[in-house]
Amino acid sequence: MGLKHKLIRKRKQEENNDAQVPTKKILEESAVTKPKWTNRQRVLIFATRGINHRHRHLMEDLKILMPHHRPECKMERTKTLQVVNEMCEMKNCNKVILFEGRLKRDLYMWIANVPNGPTVKFLVENIYTMGELKMTGNCLKGSRPLLSFDESFVKHAHYNLLKELLMQILGVPYHHPKSQPFHDHVYMFSILDNRIWFRNFQILTEDGALAEIGPRFVLNPVKIFAGSFTGDILWDNPHYISPAKYRQSLSKKAAGKYKNRIEQKMAQEVNKPEQSYALNPTDEIFKGGILEKAIEVQEKFEVSGENEEFTKDKAKQTKKPVKPKKKVVKRKQLQKRK
Repeated sequence: MGLKHKLIRKRKQEENNDAQVPTKKILEESAVTKPKWTNRQRVLIFATRGINHRHRHLMEDLKILMPHHRPECKMERTKTLQVVNEMCEMKNCNKVILFEGRLKRDLYMWIANVPNGPTVKFLVENIYTMGELKMTGNCLKGSRPLLSFDESFVKHAHYNLLKELLMQILGVPYHHPKSQPFHDHVYMFSILDNRIWFRNFQILTEDGALAEIGPRFVLNPVKIFAGSFTGDILWDNPHYISPAKYRQSLSKKAAGKYKNRIEQKMAQEVNKPEQSYALNPTDEIFKGGILEKAIEVQEKFEVSGENEEFTKDKAKQTKKPVKPKKKVVKRKQLQKRK
């Protein structure tokens, strides 16, 4: 009986030891493999149907620069913008960049924070893609950018909100699985003419030498909404003019120039005098030397007189002698005479 009790105790001790060891290992592994990727920003980038080829290349350039993006197929025109919130939930994204094209000409870009908002609508102007620019700059794919903002972003409240949105969307999260752990390019945002100008530069040296990579584009803010593609309008741009109205104004100016030119011609014809000023041919005498001019005029008159006499003599010589007309006697008169 004593041996049996000893064997049972040993088994219990071994089982207790086996139960304690994995708990320690799990604690050590959890301490070592602590997740470093705390800023989990996922941006959904896609477009609606009807965008231009240049707009599509701009979207692809942004996808290359943003390793934390998630792609999506084109959205149909029949669907409303509120469907975007459901698409973000399906893709597990909390930020959206939506490109909306109109008339194969104009490009609008929607930036939103899903699902609470806010949402900003931009008109994208002066688009130059990486393929068009062919700049000397180059950066490693997936590297994290530095974001440089103009001082005027702090002065106004709506620009401050736009700055925060752009930082959260375009900034690559630290320790993202698809990103590189160093910085070799800079995104520069500057405000000029009530627009946001975007440039991408490579950092060549530590002194601050830069080389542009691309793409280039200008964001003209239109409206800021409180919610995600819904809600009240927080800010409306008073300087914004839609591209359709701008083109309409240009055509009106061109038509106004044509009408003005025709009116000027009509006024000139109406006010045109019937007789112009009578010029005195002897006024040329008083230009330059008086004697020289007088001699020239006298020679002209003499030459013209000689020419007139010569032409008269020649006409007399060339005249043919006139034959006398024969008298025509009619038949009745001849019969009477007989």
